[in-house]
Amino acid sequence: MNVGFIGLGHMGVGMAANLLKAGHRLTVYNRTRTKAEPLVAEGARLAASISDTCGGDAIVTMLADDEAVERVAYGDGGIIDRLSPRALHVSCSTISVALSRRLSEAHAKAGQRFVAAPVFGRPEAAAARRLFVVAAGEPGAIEAASPLLEAIGQRIFVVSDTPQAANLVKLSGNFLIASVIESLGEAMTLVQKGGVDPHRYLEVLTSSLFDAPVYKTYGGLIAGGKFEPAGFAAPLGHKDIRLALAAAEDLRVPMPVASLLRDRFLTLLARGGEHLDWSAIGRLSAADAGMPAP
Repeated sequence: MNVGFIGLGHMGVGMAANLLKAGHRLTVYNRTRTKAEPLVAEGARLAASISDTCGGDAIVTMLADDEAVERVAYGDGGIIDRLSPRALHVSCSTISVALSRRLSEAHAKAGQRFVAAPVFGRPEAAAARRLFVVAAGEPGAIEAASPLLEAIGQRIFVVSDTPQAANLVKLSGNFLIASVIESLGEAMTLVQKGGVDPHRYLEVLTSSLFDAPVYKTYGGLIAGGKFEPAGFAAPLGHKDIRLALAAAEDLRVPMPVASLLRDRFLTLLARGGEHLDWSAIGRLSAADAGMPAP
């Protein structure tokens, strides 16, 4: 397929590289042009503008937040303005349910197709084609997007004909990950202050009741205090919890734990943690307990 790709951050660069490896003809755009150079060396074409990425069969966006997606999607020269009728927009960004709904409606009005396909996984998983893709959209659009989704992920979960449902699932999943991070941090602080080595404690957990990647990955980061470089920066975690709460308010679903997590992220950011991985909220409990950083 002829594919445009917008957003070559920590996640996007690996995803774009895997589209190239799968044989798709790729045109890439990023505000920081130097991030595109490795892909250009592998055969991608560098776009001079957003509209320059929209002439093919599909466009994939992997951007940080609603503002970034709105900037490339709307207005003269944006995706909706330039994408051909029946062409496909695959949005892999973690965005609000409300924006996903508006994008779906705008693309339908323009005669284009839209699939929401946010992903679970960190940058190393993106590079290794080990992402889990949560997809939603009209069945014909999902079928058209399948070669692209298969190129970036190890498994695709189609959850609905309605695109915004995929974003709701993604936000709920990130809420659960953040909940694990917070609870791991509290538990590790408890046992460490009681004299138990946190790495040994993590071995007990992950070799018994909690043998899951989320506990192994984030438990290791918390136990070792390894929050730099950030695979997923703290402000993005804060953003996702706020979006989950906004969706919850719209659906009238109380989420008291999410409200706690929002405050934990605010605490981390207030203490200068903007550059840290979002798992750094797992060390706030240690600071609250008067323990030194590892």
